[in-house]
Parts: sequence; structure tokens; C-alpha cells
Amino acid sequence: MLRISIANAKARRLLVLEGKLIAPWTTELLQNVRVNGPPGRELVIDLQGVTDISADGEETLYNLMVQGAKFRGGGVFIQQVLKQLAQRARRNGSI
Repeated sequence: MLRISIANAKARRLLVLEGKLIAPWTTELLQNVRVNGPPGRELVIDLQGVTDISADGEETLYNLMVQGAKFRGGGVFIQQVLKQLAQRARRNGSI
């Protein structure tokens, strides 16, 4: 299960994730990103409460990263996943 809490501000949208970032919850996350507010705001995703990330979850984070999302929080495991995704994006010329 994945809980998504949303905090909208004038300049940014903050999504706070808690639980497992796995299918089918990755689809739910993407729907929240698309529907939640007007484009142009900075998207920040807080991963502090994420306990597990599947391959599908990593791919979702990668796609959000390439689209310009910023990430914060998370333990050592989450930070390592984000580091690897950022390296992949740089190799592909996506960021």
C-alpha cells in the first residue's frame, strides 16, 4: 500500500509518499502527478516514508526525474536508488 499526501503551494506541489512504491501504486502516483494542480509548479516528492521500491517504482521515479521532479528524504537505500537513477539520466542525456 502507498499513501500519498498532497500539499499545494503557490510555487510547488509536494507529494509525501509513505509505504511501498510498487505496482499498482506507481500508477496511482503518476495519476496524482498529472491531476494535481496546474503545470509550471515545481514538483517535490518526499520519500522519507517509503519502505520499499520495486523495479516498476524505480522506473516511475526515473520518469518523474527526467520530467524535472525533485526528491527529498529517504534513508540510505532510497538515496542510493536516486543516485543510480540520476546517473542513468545523465548517461542518457535526459537531465
